[in-house]
Amino acid sequence: MTHQEQHQLTLAACKIRIGVLTSTHSAKSGHPGGSLSAADMFAYLYNRELRIDPARPDWKDRDRFVLSKGHAAPGLYAALAGRGFFPEADLTTLRHIGSYLQGHPNMNSVPGIDMSTGSLGQGVSAAAGMAKAAKLMGSGVRVYTMLGDGEIAEGEVWEAFLFASHYALDNLCVIIDINGLQIDGATKDVMNTEPVADKMRAFGFETVEIDGHDFAQMETAFARFNQTQGKPTAILMRTVKGKGVSFMENVADWHGKATNDAEYAVAMDELRAQLAELEAAQ
Repeated sequence: MTHQEQHQLTLAACKIRIGVLTSTHSAKSGHPGGSLSAADMFAYLYNRELRIDPARPDWKDRDRFVLSKGHAAPGLYAALAGRGFFPEADLTTLRHIGSYLQGHPNMNSVPGIDMSTGSLGQGVSAAAGMAKAAKLMGSGVRVYTMLGDGEIAEGEVWEAFLFASHYALDNLCVIIDINGLQIDGATKDVMNTEPVADKMRAFGFETVEIDGHDFAQMETAFARFNQTQGKPTAILMRTVKGKGVSFMENVADWHGKATNDAEYAVAMDELRAQLAELEAAQ
């Protein structure tokens, strides 16, 4: 990956973070923390990894992405808008009455959403089924899904992992956002799921651990996925909840609440300063 390519991804991720803050503040609700921790991965997926076409959101040969941690919809919406699936101005309608941008992804109303999600554990299960269907159809479609580390306390998640391994779904990439926090506090205190890497390997996954804010490491991890045969891949990304906004970083309270006007002003000043610096460096 060239320096210019990394720069463009950093720029895209910053714009996604601005979209997250803009949409959740407008809604006066939502989930900024886990959207911000995943912003870099959203930028990489939608600007480099996924085979998609914003002009044809229903293209049958597109790669599929399922946001199993559906509460991070603000981050996904910002990534989709940034790629032209729908106008960025519509992000301000998040969670409003009559808006097609609901609090969790809805495949029936939002271009680019491949599966409706929100009930934790169901998204990864659907993704495994989609990967199995692609295999049965002889399709080259790849299926990607993103979970939170709080979400993997759900039993249904591990049933899906068993299914994916049993059927050798090497077209399935499971991404787990390990930011260490969930709505009730630290995951290690609420329900400790570590060591996640050992468990994924025991469940038959090609397992890669990365810094979830490092694009070069993402490139290496996805190369592993695309080269692996005979088993699914798990990418475990260590991230900072609330990444990019100083007062939100590593604070569990920002899992599921929006900024007030004063907090929004501070957050946007920080993000706009980052954006201006990045644009000046182009």
